Formats: sequence, structure tokens, C-alpha cells
Amino acid sequence: MNEARLVSVSKRMSRHLRHAPEEIGITLDAAGWVAVADLIAALRITRAELETVVAGNDKRRFAFDETGELIRASQGHSVAVDLGLEAAVPPATLYHGTVERFLPAILSEGLRPMKRHAVHLSADVETAHRVGSRRGSATILVIDAAAMSADGHTFHRSANGVWLTSTVPPRYLTRRA
Repeated sequence: MNEARLVSVSKRMSRHLRHAPEEIGITLDAAGWVAVADLIAALRITRAELETVVAGNDKRRFAFDETGELIRASQGHSVAVDLGLEAAVPPATLYHGTVERFLPAILSEGLRPMKRHAVHLSADVETAHRVGSRRGSATILVIDAAAMSADGHTFHRSANGVWLTSTVPPRYLTRRA
């Protein structure tokens, strides 16, 4: 599978497993799973192509269940799903990558999930930088996750290591120098 095809299939999978399953005639169950056979048929791809995308995705956006017969996005849904993630104690510091034009709103209102169910945070600067760079030159925000947790905010960790929380109030944010 060439790189262009890999990217194309990955983007289509993200769209339909996270935001618009109905557009291709699939239905996610309550936990976000769909039969692999249904996804393959709807996307008109092969099992080998699907496995290449899942294995090759650097952010591990997709996961098979233990049987290999179901697949779902690991996080980032705008459609209602319950990933069944247990609350977890975060590391003391987490990071969020963004771009300069969003900073005024973020610093006054905090990080909000926008169209998603949760705010996505990274455990390391490199990942936050990669995420923030998708829309331009990345600016990294440092989140005092220890203080948030101590103040009663709940965190979850997705299967691919992304930290999720409902919101990050401005008082827990600083801009990384």
C-alpha cells in the first residue's frame, strides 16, 4: 500500500469511526465498535489494507478487539460512545499542542472539548508538538494535571495513551517557553 493510499484510508476511517458512521452505512455499538467485515465492505478496502492502516498509524488511532472481528477508534469521537475507560491518576504534567491564533480564547476560557467528548492531552512534549503542528507552527501548553486531579477533575487514559478530561480551566494552563 503506497503512502497516499495509507493516508487516504486512515482519514476515511477516522471520519467514519469517530464522527459519521452513517455516511457509509455502518452503525457503531454503544462502545464504538463495528464489525471489521462491515467496515471493509463500506470502505471498499481489503483486510490487509485495514491491518496495514491500524498497525502503521503512529498515533494508534484504531484498535481491534481481542477477537480481531471488531474495530473502533481509540478516542476523539463526536458521536455518542462510551469507551469504558476507567478513571486514572494522570502524571503531574500533561501537554496540549495548539497554534497561536487560538491562544487568546484558550487562556481566557481554558481548553474545551469543542465538538468532541473530551479534551485531548499528551504525556510528552513531542506528541503535543506533532498534534499542534497540524494547523501551523505549534505552541505548547503545559497543564498542571496534578493540581487538577487534586482539585477533583477526572482523567481517563485511552488505549493509545491519550489523556482525556472534560475541560482544563485556564488556571491550570501555562505556555511552554
